[in-house]
Amino acid sequence: MAKLSMQTRVNVEPKSLWDVVGKFNALPEWHPMIQASKLEDGGRIRRLSIVGGGEIVERLEQIDAEDRMYRYSIISGPMPVMNYTATLRIKDDPESKGSIVEWTGEFEPKSGSGESDVMQSMQSVYQAGLDNLRRMFGG
Repeated sequence: MAKLSMQTRVNVEPKSLWDVVGKFNALPEWHPMIQASKLEDGGRIRRLSIVGGGEIVERLEQIDAEDRMYRYSIISGPMPVMNYTATLRIKDDPESKGSIVEWTGEFEPKSGSGESDVMQSMQSVYQAGLDNLRRMFGG
Protein backbone atom coordinates (compact mmCIF):
# COMPACT_ATOMS: atom_id res chain seq x y z
CA MET A 1 0.00 0.00 0.00
CA ALA A 2 1.47 3.35 -1.08
CA LYS A 3 1.06 6.34 1.22
CA LEU A 4 1.13 10.01 0.29
CA SER A 5 1.01 12.98 2.63
CA MET A 6 1.26 16.61 1.57
CA GLN A 7 0.50 19.86 3.32
CA THR A 8 0.66 23.61 2.89
CA ARG A 9 0.19 26.72 4.99
CA VAL A 10 -2.64 29.08 4.10
CA ASN A 11 -3.11 32.62 5.43
CA VAL A 12 -6.70 32.29 6.58
CA GLU A 13 -8.04 31.12 9.90
CA PRO A 14 -9.07 27.44 10.00
CA LYS A 15 -12.82 27.95 10.43
CA SER A 16 -13.05 30.19 7.34
CA LEU A 17 -10.99 27.74 5.31
CA TRP A 18 -13.09 24.79 6.51
CA ASP A 19 -16.22 26.68 5.42
CA VAL A 20 -14.90 26.37 1.84
CA VAL A 21 -12.92 23.12 1.83
CA GLY A 22 -15.09 21.18 4.28
CA LYS A 23 -18.12 20.91 2.03
CA PHE A 24 -17.86 17.53 0.31
CA ASN A 25 -19.37 19.02 -2.85
CA ALA A 26 -17.05 22.07 -2.96
CA LEU A 27 -14.05 20.63 -4.82
CA PRO A 28 -14.81 22.64 -8.01
CA GLU A 29 -14.61 25.84 -5.93
CA TRP A 30 -10.95 25.28 -5.06
CA HIS A 31 -9.39 22.49 -7.12
CA PRO A 32 -8.44 23.56 -10.67
CA MET A 33 -8.71 20.03 -12.11
CA ILE A 34 -12.38 19.64 -11.13
CA GLN A 35 -15.01 21.28 -13.30
CA ALA A 36 -18.19 20.19 -11.49
CA SER A 37 -19.46 18.04 -8.65
CA LYS A 38 -22.86 16.41 -8.24
CA LEU A 39 -23.99 14.82 -4.98
CA GLU A 40 -26.00 11.60 -4.81
CA ASP A 41 -27.14 9.14 -2.15
CA GLY A 42 -28.01 11.82 0.38
CA GLY A 43 -24.67 13.59 -0.07
CA ARG A 44 -22.51 10.49 0.51
CA ILE A 45 -21.48 10.09 -3.15
CA ARG A 46 -19.98 12.78 -5.37
CA ARG A 47 -19.55 12.60 -9.14
CA LEU A 48 -16.66 14.81 -10.16
CA SER A 49 -16.35 16.07 -13.73
CA ILE A 50 -12.67 16.44 -14.60
CA VAL A 51 -11.49 19.42 -16.65
CA GLY A 52 -10.84 18.06 -20.14
CA GLY A 53 -13.25 15.13 -19.71
CA GLY A 54 -13.73 12.10 -17.50
CA GLU A 55 -15.48 11.41 -14.23
CA ILE A 56 -14.41 10.29 -10.77
CA VAL A 57 -16.97 8.87 -8.36
CA GLU A 58 -16.09 9.15 -4.66
CA ARG A 59 -17.77 8.13 -1.42
CA LEU A 60 -17.69 10.15 1.79
CA GLU A 61 -16.52 7.72 4.47
CA GLN A 62 -16.35 10.08 7.46
CA ILE A 63 -16.74 13.76 8.21
CA ASP A 64 -15.93 15.54 11.47
CA ALA A 65 -16.66 19.27 11.36
CA GLU A 66 -15.27 19.80 14.86
CA ASP A 67 -11.93 18.25 13.84
CA ARG A 68 -12.22 19.89 10.39
CA MET A 69 -11.60 16.70 8.42
CA TYR A 70 -13.25 14.34 6.01
CA ARG A 71 -12.22 10.96 4.66
CA TYR A 72 -13.30 9.66 1.28
CA SER A 73 -12.65 6.79 -1.11
CA ILE A 74 -12.66 6.46 -4.89
CA ILE A 75 -15.35 4.16 -6.24
CA SER A 76 -14.51 4.55 -9.94
CA GLY A 77 -12.67 6.77 -12.36
CA PRO A 78 -9.63 7.12 -14.58
CA MET A 79 -7.12 7.49 -11.74
CA PRO A 80 -4.39 4.82 -11.82
CA VAL A 81 -5.24 3.68 -8.27
CA MET A 82 -7.36 1.11 -6.48
CA ASN A 83 -8.28 0.73 -2.82
CA TYR A 84 -7.83 4.51 -2.52
CA THR A 85 -8.75 6.29 0.70
CA ALA A 86 -7.79 9.86 1.50
CA THR A 87 -8.23 12.37 4.30
CA LEU A 88 -8.42 16.13 3.94
CA ARG A 89 -7.84 18.05 7.18
CA ILE A 90 -7.59 21.72 8.16
CA LYS A 91 -5.41 22.31 11.22
CA ASP A 92 -4.43 25.37 13.23
CA ASP A 93 -1.03 26.72 12.23
CA PRO A 94 0.86 27.21 15.52
CA GLU A 95 3.28 29.63 13.84
CA SER A 96 0.60 32.03 12.59
CA LYS A 97 -3.10 32.77 12.79
CA GLY A 98 -3.54 30.77 9.60
CA SER A 99 -4.13 27.16 8.72
CA ILE A 100 -2.33 24.05 7.61
CA VAL A 101 -4.09 22.03 4.93
CA GLU A 102 -3.11 18.37 5.15
CA TRP A 103 -4.05 15.88 2.42
CA THR A 104 -3.11 12.24 2.94
CA GLY A 105 -3.92 9.17 0.91
CA GLU A 106 -3.35 5.43 0.79
CA PHE A 107 -3.74 3.40 -2.38
CA GLU A 108 -2.47 0.59 -4.53
CA PRO A 109 -1.40 1.18 -8.13
CA LYS A 110 -3.77 -0.35 -10.67
CA SER A 111 -2.41 -3.39 -12.45
CA GLY A 112 0.12 -2.37 -15.07
CA SER A 113 0.94 0.94 -13.36
CA GLY A 114 4.31 1.46 -11.69
CA GLU A 115 4.18 2.74 -8.10
CA SER A 116 6.56 5.65 -8.74
CA ASP A 117 4.51 6.84 -11.75
CA VAL A 118 1.27 6.55 -9.79
CA MET A 119 2.79 8.37 -6.82
CA GLN A 120 3.94 11.18 -9.11
CA SER A 121 0.47 11.39 -10.69
CA MET A 122 -1.27 11.59 -7.30
CA GLN A 123 1.26 14.14 -6.02
CA SER A 124 0.44 16.39 -8.98
CA VAL A 125 -3.29 16.18 -8.15
CA TYR A 126 -2.70 17.05 -4.49
CA GLN A 127 -0.20 19.79 -5.36
CA ALA A 128 -2.58 21.47 -7.82
CA GLY A 129 -5.26 21.73 -5.13
CA LEU A 130 -2.89 22.89 -2.40
CA ASP A 131 -1.26 25.46 -4.68
CA ASN A 132 -4.64 26.85 -5.67
CA LEU A 133 -5.72 27.23 -2.03
CA ARG A 134 -2.55 29.25 -1.44
CA ARG A 135 -3.38 31.40 -4.49
CA MET A 136 -6.94 31.92 -3.24
CA PHE A 137 -6.13 32.71 0.39
CA GLY A 138 -2.41 33.52 0.45
CA GLY A 139 0.29 31.31 1.83
